[in-house]
Amino acid sequence: MDLKAVIEELKKKFADQVLSTGEHAGQPFAHVRRDRIVDILRWLRDVAGFDLLADLCGVDYLNQGMPERFCVVYNLTCVKESVRFRVKAFVPETDAVIDSVAALWKSAPWAEREAFDMYGIRFRGHPDLKRILLPEGYRGFPLRKDYPLIGEGERQNFPRYTRDAHGTSH
Repeated sequence: MDLKAVIEELKKKFADQVLSTGEHAGQPFAHVRRDRIVDILRWLRDVAGFDLLADLCGVDYLNQGMPERFCVVYNLTCVKESVRFRVKAFVPETDAVIDSVAALWKSAPWAEREAFDMYGIRFRGHPDLKRILLPEGYRGFPLRKDYPLIGEGERQNFPRYTRDAHGTSH
């Protein structure tokens, strides 16, 4: 795979969507608009050969001078050639929504639920968007940079269990 050619073709095909490309820590990346994220990732999967969504995560760039506060990062891998490529789609704080890629990769729904749970980023078209790590009804999104370091009192609301000398929970 000629990764430079793939990046050039990506920039041609999605010229109005690709904000920038480059390399960080030896891994190539593209910063893109969220508008056509499904089309961009489908093209990278079907045409460029990035058949594995290795990871999807959220990032909070609060006060860091990025185009938007939030970003969804898609770590793609071409398994056959052991090549990785990272796609970052910026998401505004005022409309923290991006299209789900659950139809492209079976691993996506779980990672999208985690990004929703931790950052509050919603994934339009997700088959079952609900919290995955925290209990339903939990207020707030703990990986946001403006979330209080000591929490919002949720630790006091969880049931406490003790064990007696025989190891029995009460």
